[in-house]
Amino acid sequence: MSETLPDDPEIASPVRAAIGEAVRTRLERNPMVSRVSTDKAELFLRHGLMSPQECTKMMALIDAEAAPSKLFSGSANSDYRTSWSCNMRIEDPLVAAVTKRIDTLMGIDPSWGELLQGQRYHPGQEYRVHCDYFPPRVHYWPVMRACGGQRVWTTMVYLCDVEEGGETEFPRLGLKVPPRRGTLLIWNNMRADGSPNGETVHAALPVVKGVKYVLTHWFRERPWSSTPIP
Repeated sequence: MSETLPDDPEIASPVRAAIGEAVRTRLERNPMVSRVSTDKAELFLRHGLMSPQECTKMMALIDAEAAPSKLFSGSANSDYRTSWSCNMRIEDPLVAAVTKRIDTLMGIDPSWGELLQGQRYHPGQEYRVHCDYFPPRVHYWPVMRACGGQRVWTTMVYLCDVEEGGETEFPRLGLKVPPRRGTLLIWNNMRADGSPNGETVHAALPVVKGVKYVLTHWFRERPWSSTPIP
């Protein structure tokens, strides 16, 4: 019997819990993946996911498409999120290859993954503390619920080293992850019971010197659609 979808995205969910358990087990068995030391959340690193040549090509694709980043409120916010971003074109062979590489690593049905999003940060640009899961009582949750539900896992590839700044900070975990070219950062947005883990709030700290490029691939709790399914 299929699970009744909760109206509140913060309710514990056996389906989300099962996804978490499956991915956790898969990553911990992979000798190329290392777990970040914290008992408050599940974070992993996979170095060398992309080659330097692939990273260079992907940065060029981002440069060709990027526009000022927006929030789920539907508006750009120069104070809160100041990066540039774009959805990557899945018909591009490199985008398709990297997407498949991440899907295979995670072991989640590819149809549950959103399009890769490319992001670029120049000096001074940042994305202040936020969560990747959908919190309760936000106006856009009904739409998100209809097109794939909660975001359960986040994967993010750093496409270049950054001379200074640009770390991914998890303030409640006391962790900062520096950008390293080709490295994939992975974290579970849920607790073991399938409810959102508030300890995973994070920020893209301001770039001080250099330019930061990343790719983000989010996974939902069921098949994702770019438009809500009636």
